[in-house]
Order: sequence, then C-alpha cells, then structure tokens
Amino acid sequence: MHPVFHVGPIEFPAYFTLLIVGYTLVVLLAAREGERLGLDYNRLLDLGLILLAAGIVGARALHVAADEEWDTYRDLCVAPLEVQGLRLPDGKPCRADQECRDADRGDLCHPQKGTCHVRDCLRAFKFWYGGLVFYGGLFLAIPTGIWFVRRHRIPTAKVADLAGFAIPLGLVFGRTGCFLAGCCWGRTCASGAGGCLAFPPGSAVFDFQVEQGLIARSAAETLPVYPTQAWEALACLAIFAYLYFWRRTRKRFDGQLFYLFMMQYAVARFVIEFWRDDPRGGFLGLSTSQWLGIPLFAVGAALYARAWRKSRGVREGGAG
Repeated sequence: MHPVFHVGPIEFPAYFTLLIVGYTLVVLLAAREGERLGLDYNRLLDLGLILLAAGIVGARALHVAADEEWDTYRDLCVAPLEVQGLRLPDGKPCRADQECRDADRGDLCHPQKGTCHVRDCLRAFKFWYGGLVFYGGLFLAIPTGIWFVRRHRIPTAKVADLAGFAIPLGLVFGRTGCFLAGCCWGRTCASGAGGCLAFPPGSAVFDFQVEQGLIARSAAETLPVYPTQAWEALACLAIFAYLYFWRRTRKRFDGQLFYLFMMQYAVARFVIEFWRDDPRGGFLGLSTSQWLGIPLFAVGAALYARAWRKSRGVREGGAG
C-alpha cells in the first residue's frame, strides 16, 4: 500500500490525490453527457464545484459528529499528551520539545513516554488529515444540488441521472485511495482468507492496531484484515458499469439512474459494513452508515415506484 505518492521531492497524499482526480474526471464525464442531453455544459461544471464544497462540509461534519473522534479532537487542543504520540524518526524517545519540532513530529515531548505530540485546536476542521463520511456529503449535496438546479431552471431529474452514474465512479477512486492509505479497514482474519491483507507501518490500520495492543510499534506489518475498501470500490465499479453502459441508454424515465444508485449503493454498503472494523460509531449493533442506508434505500424505492407509475400512465395515455 502507498499512502503517499512521490513526484520528485513533492509528496501527495494518496487518498486526497485520488479523490480530487476522480472527482474532476466524473464531473467532466457528467457534464459531457449533460451537454449531449441539451444541458448547459458550463453550468454543470459550476454545479460540480458547488457540490464538491457541500460534499466535503457534510462528510466532515458527520465524521466529527458520529465517528467517535470528538474526544480526540478535543484532547488535541486541551490535553495533547493524552493523544497517541510518535517516536522520533530513528525510533528513539524524545527528551525535549525542540527535538520533536526539529523532526517535524509535533510540538510537545511526553516526559515519561518519550513520544512527540501535536497541539491543534482546529484539527476537527482539517479534512485533509482524513475523516470524511460519504453519507454526510451525500445528504448535504442533495439539497444543495436541488437548490442550484431549480435556481437556474435546469431539469432536476435529468441532472440527478448524471449524478446517478457519476457518484459511484467517484467512489471507486475514493475507496481506492482508502485502500492505499490503509483506512476504512475490515476485521482481522486469517491470512489469505477472503483476500485478507496486511498493511504496512504508516497506515491508519497499523496505528489502530498498535493503540489496541494487537501489534508492537516495531512490527513489520499489521495483522491481516478484510480489504473492505477494495470490496466497496469493486461494488461501486459494478454499479457504475451497470448504470452507465447499460441502463443509461435504456432508462424509462428521468431520475431512474439516481434512484437505482440510491438503492444499489445502500444495499452494498449495508452488507460490507458487517466486515468493517474501523471506529465509526453505531447503535444497536448497526453502524451509522447502516442506519443511514435504510432511509436512503426506502426513499430511493419510493421515488422509483412513483416515477415508474407516472411514466407508465404517460405511456398508456399516449397509446390510447
């Protein structure tokens, strides 16, 4: 796994690099398809930028609220020595704060543990450190998108269909970035079972297993885990392929692609969540994402059924 891409001396975080590259490609793909349908290409690009901002805000907000990380963000400000720290690059314990600063490992040296710690009162807002929940972004992007298209008198259902195939393709890039960064991991398992993989030091799952006492900081890799990031990437690729290459040219009514996406993604995510093991909140044995997937599926099914009945009535009326 490669959490960082290197281009000469410059480092690019794999997750955010793939996220931005993927989002750019899917917006261009959707805008081109929209132009073919008679929609304003530049207006669709504007919509893509607005939805990017709304998606990041919503995804970050749900992460902070539901992923059981609030205590960490609070401690980073008021009690940074209580947060998991890092040793110096050579593995030796620090002895003074200046050693941590010189090594770019933080601002404070723990006097007993010899680990470096960061004091950051704004970390909850710094999404580039990781921590985005897709459903939070989706649920804020939907009303934002509706507001935009109605304000500019663009057919809402036609634009929704563009998002129907664009979103799962974007998720393919996003979850591939998760895989490279070693976040959004699955439960531990026997090596080789179900495609289980071990992640290297520096990955999110490695740090988690160290904190849980499952492996030592000196370990060469993590215990094998289910690659749930790769599973979801493949599921989203299948959803995109079906909607774009098959259903797009055979749809019965506007909005059909988006409603199908809502239902298909909700089911795929609900199932995969049973194998996830990263801290992400939950209630009554189900994760936050599983609880959010239930109304997503229900609303998608209801909208699909209503639009189907309406389209059938139009066809039968026309035939008469």
